[in-house]
Amino acid sequence: MPGVTAPERRYVITFGCPDRTGIIARISGFLAEHGGWIVEAAYHTDPDTGWFFTRQVVRADSLPFDAAELRARFGEVAAELSAESSWQVSDTGERRRAVILVSKAGHCLYDLLGRVASGELDVDVAAVIGNHDSLADITRAHGIPFHHVPFPADGKQEAFEQVRKLVDEHDPHAVVLARFMQILPADLCREWAGRAINIHHSFLPSFIGAKPYHQAHTRGVKLVGATCHYVTADLDAGPIIDQDVIRVDHGDSVEDMVRKGRDIEKVTLARGLRWHLENRVLVHGNRTVVF
Repeated sequence: MPGVTAPERRYVITFGCPDRTGIIARISGFLAEHGGWIVEAAYHTDPDTGWFFTRQVVRADSLPFDAAELRARFGEVAAELSAESSWQVSDTGERRRAVILVSKAGHCLYDLLGRVASGELDVDVAAVIGNHDSLADITRAHGIPFHHVPFPADGKQEAFEQVRKLVDEHDPHAVVLARFMQILPADLCREWAGRAINIHHSFLPSFIGAKPYHQAHTRGVKLVGATCHYVTADLDAGPIIDQDVIRVDHGDSVEDMVRKGRDIEKVTLARGLRWHLENRVLVHGNRTVVF
């Protein structure tokens, strides 16, 4: 667009290792040695696990090499500090890709597509896959391919294999379960670990099963919330990226609670996805550090 300045290209280093003295000095010294201009730096030490976390953002034009070379060179520092696999280098110049999985409820999909169309969420949605076709029209109206994959009771394994192929052909940075009402099998949870993101209401585990809002209304709850988390084989129990709540009161009907719940689900999912795409989320065990 005329008059719009492209964002400055940056390399983002996320890193975790056993805590000890000298970690910050070693990382900043490595970057300074190569002329790296740090524009953001965040740190956290978890006293319960004795683990150190950091997120460093460096101007790409300050380094004499590209992201691939930075990964290779920084790998030596990571090994020295016993980081193992708990680090990565990402390049903001590389477009992020997402694939969205849906069922019938469209509030999260509508919200994400609107944020992408307005430029608020900087990601390319490569495809939307639904086990129902009710959201096909809105998806295609945004110029995005929609794939309908039915899930018959006696053919779920084959359906998931088709979903896997459709997702993997795009090699997305995020697989977003935007109210996708099918349980991912354990092999897909492993394959998409750290990329598959889910959203659900925060009544769990108090109100399990059908009609949770009706259960909550009967109980007289005063807060409706949502949880955005990474998908694992433990249903709805993966590392939490973000949570939020909105108040309800005695005057709210079940329908009011559902509406407010959908509102908070949309915001929480969008925020969690943004943090994930910006490499702000570091996972350690079943917990996260979000910078």
